[in-house]
Amino acid sequence: MFERPRGGERAILVGVGIGRPVDPSDTAEFSALAASAGTVGVGVVLASRARPDPKYFVGSGKAEEIRVCAEQYDADVVLVDQTLTPSQERNLEKLTGRRVLDRNGLILDIFAQRARSFEGKLQVELAQLSHLASRLVRGWTHLERQKGGIGLRGPGETQLETDRRLIAKRIRTLKSRLEKLARQRDTSRHVRREVPVPTVALVGYTNAGKTTLFNALTGSDSYVADQLFATLDPTVRRVKLAGIGEVVLADTVGFVRALPHELVAAFRSTLQEARDADLLLHVVDASDPLRDERIGQVREVLRGIGAGEIRELVVLNKIDLVGEKPRVVQGADGVAALVSASAVTADGLPALREALAHAVRPNQVRRTLHLELQAAAVRSDLYRRNAVRTERQCEDGSWELDVELDVVEFPKLLGSKGVNQVDNKDRTREQRVA
Repeated sequence: MFERPRGGERAILVGVGIGRPVDPSDTAEFSALAASAGTVGVGVVLASRARPDPKYFVGSGKAEEIRVCAEQYDADVVLVDQTLTPSQERNLEKLTGRRVLDRNGLILDIFAQRARSFEGKLQVELAQLSHLASRLVRGWTHLERQKGGIGLRGPGETQLETDRRLIAKRIRTLKSRLEKLARQRDTSRHVRREVPVPTVALVGYTNAGKTTLFNALTGSDSYVADQLFATLDPTVRRVKLAGIGEVVLADTVGFVRALPHELVAAFRSTLQEARDADLLLHVVDASDPLRDERIGQVREVLRGIGAGEIRELVVLNKIDLVGEKPRVVQGADGVAALVSASAVTADGLPALREALAHAVRPNQVRRTLHLELQAAAVRSDLYRRNAVRTERQCEDGSWELDVELDVVEFPKLLGSKGVNQVDNKDRTREQRVA
């Protein structure tokens, strides 16, 4: 009879390249993931295969090498940088006598440690149970035993069937609670839409410095650490930008290569902040030698959650680590497409704020409007939308407003009764303004 070994802190890291050698950058990232989970890598085993082995994924010879390495370094757990089937995981555990976690299980463990909010904990639990449900099939032989004893004899339900039923029930409960929280979050978004304040979502590869930049732009004190997935729960703050007024900044969970689909599904409501944003502030670690590859991986995840078509402003963060100077690169449409800055030293942040304001409202223009008394409701709406920059009271009680809005919105305003555009060249302020 086989019982799953207990885990521990000393880990053997197994990197497997399918159809190619193992990429050293993948190994470095996996080591960082293991460290984020609280383990200490005491040994590394690398393998390359044309296709996964059905029994061990790595083949019998390499599996034996893993066993020897685990015994040599007295490891507690074996971490595999691939997605294992339940039977492959069980076979490796039986051979090595150590607990085995694949990449998905490791990331789920990190998320379980980092979740702080009630919603975040529910999302992580749902992802863990969805992952565990597939592991009940031939994963643990003790779950195939029938219950016995006084008062426990019944129609013959096995422990495996009982656990599967209980997990399914708990998953339904979690989904119901998360749907309720998602409705509450949608209500908050609906309230924000009534007062059309632009929303900017910070996205990027994990540990790119999103939260540090978020704190620098908003004056917030969100948790920051030099580790993968330091921040899971979304944080929303308002910040004022010159020329457009208030903007809502949303700090979202960092992405990573081969993010488990269970997590993408569980965190769908959290990632809604990115899907509903007017602009994506894509934060990239300028010191990362694979930054171009990371940009592609983040964009792939964004396409997967339905945010691939949203306007994007790339921020090359951490330029202080590579000795670069702050700069702004304009796109073909004249709107900033890339800004180099450092959230730690604040170099380039003024230029980033200016570029951010222009990117959020690329077609925004300023016009002077004259509003008669009958257009008081329009005036109130413009203030509610934070579109009024200055106001002058006229002698007859009407108003002149300097308004900043998207250029396509002015024809709608001019169609309202009592609203006219003022030609600044012909306006005689002394005659019309008190």
